[in-house]
Amino acid sequence: MKNFDDFQFDVLREIGNIGAGNAATALSKLIQKEIDMKVPQVKIISFDEIADFVGGSENIVCAVLLRVLGDVPAHMYFIISLPSAKNLIKQLLGIDTGEEEFTEMELSALNEIGNILAGSYLSSLADFTNLNMQPSVPAVAIDMAGAILSYGLAEIGHAGDFALTIDTAFFEGNEEVEGHFFLIPDPDSLKQLFIALGVPVE
Repeated sequence: MKNFDDFQFDVLREIGNIGAGNAATALSKLIQKEIDMKVPQVKIISFDEIADFVGGSENIVCAVLLRVLGDVPAHMYFIISLPSAKNLIKQLLGIDTGEEEFTEMELSALNEIGNILAGSYLSSLADFTNLNMQPSVPAVAIDMAGAILSYGLAEIGHAGDFALTIDTAFFEGNEEVEGHFFLIPDPDSLKQLFIALGVPVE
């Protein structure tokens, strides 16, 4: 990973742009409001730094996490703050839960949102790369960001302490709905991805 050049980062950034653009469109249709999307950032960072993107490792967040299966195994996360999650529920279901804990129905709705967004993201990448990329059944969790990331990335963590991340932030209005998409390819997946795109890997 440390040997990546600017061209390879640019390719990964464009992949993130395509996938996140589709996901942003899907989210916009769900809540029937315009969604803005920040330019994807592609970085090689430690797992602790990933948590910093969403307010720190001890910050309580809502996350939908899944495995990407097929030709390019990876982890995918959609992480949103608790106020953003509440706002999404309010806009989708017309339910204002205030400070109350999430009900099973609300968690199920958030899980389905993550499922739709991940499916949109991956289908566009699969079309672009001609690779088989299928999402696993997603799981939703409310926990500290560090705990969620550690649980999902424990397997990769044994191979190294750093991950390549493609991070995109979504927001609506005055950041009333803000979420981060992280696509973290397994180290062995990157070569396959670059070969499919005709990018030199040596």
